[in-house]
Amino acid sequence: MENAPPPEAFSALADPATWITAAVILFLLLCSGFFSGSETALTAATRGKLRSMVDRGEHAAGADRALALKEDNERLIGGILLGNNLVNILATSLATALLTTILGEGGVAIATLVMTALVLIFAEVLPKTYAINDPERTAARIARPVGLVVSVMAPVVSVVRLLVRGVLRLFGVRIDASANMVSVHEEIMGALSLGHSEGTVEKEQRDRLLGALDLHERTVEEIMLHRSGIEMIDAEADPEAILSQALQSPHTRLPVYKGEQENIIGLVHAKDLLRAIDRLTRGENAPGIQGFKITDIATKPYFIPETTTLDDQLRQFLKRHTHFALVVDEYGALRGLITLEDILEEIVGEITDEFDTPEAPLLAPGPDGNYLIDGAMTIRDFNRATDLTLPDEEANTVAGLVIHEAQSIPVVGQCFSFHGFRFEVAEREKNRLTRLKVRKLG
Repeated sequence: MENAPPPEAFSALADPATWITAAVILFLLLCSGFFSGSETALTAATRGKLRSMVDRGEHAAGADRALALKEDNERLIGGILLGNNLVNILATSLATALLTTILGEGGVAIATLVMTALVLIFAEVLPKTYAINDPERTAARIARPVGLVVSVMAPVVSVVRLLVRGVLRLFGVRIDASANMVSVHEEIMGALSLGHSEGTVEKEQRDRLLGALDLHERTVEEIMLHRSGIEMIDAEADPEAILSQALQSPHTRLPVYKGEQENIIGLVHAKDLLRAIDRLTRGENAPGIQGFKITDIATKPYFIPETTTLDDQLRQFLKRHTHFALVVDEYGALRGLITLEDILEEIVGEITDEFDTPEAPLLAPGPDGNYLIDGAMTIRDFNRATDLTLPDEEANTVAGLVIHEAQSIPVVGQCFSFHGFRFEVAEREKNRLTRLKVRKLG
């Protein structure tokens, strides 16, 4: 028969060396699967989750070794890839030699097809799928043997690393093995945004966590109450007028000025004011309210530069046991004020009590798709309320952004389109844009 296998095939199958070679190939495929799964597990495992496993005592020794291996990713990946390529090439070579012996020259093509299928399924897809399903626990389990392999391969990997860096340097690329490509903050912020887009993280949770994470990147200038909105007490005003103003004010602490509002001489707390009035008006020999001097109870004002970060200012408020600071610019001119509550609101959202003005209705687009907003609304508050992404690098308020982009103070009815949004000036008072219509384009 023309298609009958050659006599050499039967003798090869009867040879014990053939089955030993087949067993070696199978063992090498298992090693290849181990290296592939290890690479996926150690690459996908995050330092945060591994550290959490160590703290909980869950596979603590293995997780700790995995963390140590990830300290030098270049050495780790180099050792694993070197081992993986060695076993793959050796397995393919043995399979080619074995099938050539059994089937003759046609064994080369068959060996290529068979080894491609075996390596793809059992040495690549299967182990990597298993590893990616739970990378941290898998990394903890295989950390010890992988560490041994990496140590054995270290001399060869070092030579390969030098060659690779030398070639990359010819193209102007320099590698720093100790540099993290993504900072911890960026990794957490990206995970929160991704979780929100997938529906696993609520918008309120995302806003609170992101608000806490970026306090170190934002300054008091961005959230302070502008000087035009500060309520102050005139130190030279009549005592009864001062008392009436303090009782009608929704604020507990009020700055005190003398002469002009730039000249802040102190800060008055409502409780201190009431105690002083009580001492002056109760009793038979009480001098009466006309003997009241606000400078007697005013405390020293606390000034901070406008460039102070929110993170630093939060620590200062806690350290000084105070809740109130006046913000000045580089020339010492008053810019505004900031409170501890303002910083906390950047994390937890708006905080109101029984003396605050009624909460504004939820911001929602009108029938024409436009959001009608106060021009003084901060870009951050607008983004939080609408879940949009208006950039806040150039201005703090929406009106400020419009003025910055327009390079002028627009008139009512004037429209602009930039950053993927359309802006229309709805109201203007003198040089202030008090009402704006904002709509996302596209």
